[in-house]
Amino acid sequence: MSKLIINGIFYNHKLTGIERFAYEMTLKLDSISKQNELSLILPSNAPKQIQNYKNIYIKRLIKTPLKKQFNNAKLNLFILFHHCNCLDYGNNCPIFGKNIVFLHDIYCKVFPEDFRTPKDIAIMKKACNMYKRIAKKAKIICTVSEYSKKQIMEYYKVPSEKIHVIYDSVNYMKNIKSDYSILDRIPEIKNKPFYFTLGSLSLRKNLKWIVDHAELYPNELFVISGTALKNVVPPELEKIKKQKNVICAGYLSDEEIKALYEKCKAFVFPSYFEGFGIPPLEALYCGAKIIISNVSCLPEIYGNTAHYIDPQNSNVNLDKILEEKVKSPEKLFKKYSLDNSAKKLYELLKENK
Repeated sequence: MSKLIINGIFYNHKLTGIERFAYEMTLKLDSISKQNELSLILPSNAPKQIQNYKNIYIKRLIKTPLKKQFNNAKLNLFILFHHCNCLDYGNNCPIFGKNIVFLHDIYCKVFPEDFRTPKDIAIMKKACNMYKRIAKKAKIICTVSEYSKKQIMEYYKVPSEKIHVIYDSVNYMKNIKSDYSILDRIPEIKNKPFYFTLGSLSLRKNLKWIVDHAELYPNELFVISGTALKNVVPPELEKIKKQKNVICAGYLSDEEIKALYEKCKAFVFPSYFEGFGIPPLEALYCGAKIIISNVSCLPEIYGNTAHYIDPQNSNVNLDKILEEKVKSPEKLFKKYSLDNSAKKLYELLKENK
């Protein structure tokens, strides 16, 4: 077994942004690494059927009386006893080892006011404590944009040379087959132009912008896909139920989402904070126009391929915005490719065994 391990906890989670990044990156690392050069450490309660890896060694932690919420504790003990160093994709830093850790963004530190109930505040404080641990204990911090790198440096005084930017990618979209039956299941959009938005329904995704804009422009139709989180749920969810021109589609499959990307008038992303912002890149890959916020990392990532809005101003004419000329996103797909990102990460892993 290799002394350089990958935390496989992402196999226990729903396939959303960070988990998809971890899954795709691990597959690519498997294709470019040497036999048993890396080891993937799975929780004991991870799914029995996982991806077949050719070069990465698979090790499942043994079952113990500890409940599943103690998976991190088990991993820490494993690292301690086996003198390993760990690659962690999910904003988490093991206590032991000289680890390479992805810190995708520091949302909880930058917007603590988004967390309002006692439970939410506890979640926010826990996340901020982990950010602090990562800044102090990780040997290498990886993040997904220059914007996030600058924020980590500013808030936690981490030197620039310790932080490496490894961009996200959407290579996986080519393997997803569009499921157009979603148009039959949402008959309101079958023969009408509609705007589409996607993301976890948390405050930073700025659902308020969609709700306020839809009120001002009742002839426009919006479809929102995403699930409400257990914390920081926007109050606008209740208001949506009264708006006839906003459809909450809930959780959709990748195939259904791709179909909506392809059929929408434009993809709207009014988020006021992102570390990378992957949904607009997915939308561009599927041929959609994108209307996104002009704040946080989004101008850095999307440059002149996007139409921009102020996330604080919903009284805008989207038809007029879409008339503005933008450039082809082809260069983005080359820049934000899984091949490029995996090669950069692999070199970091080899340098920091």
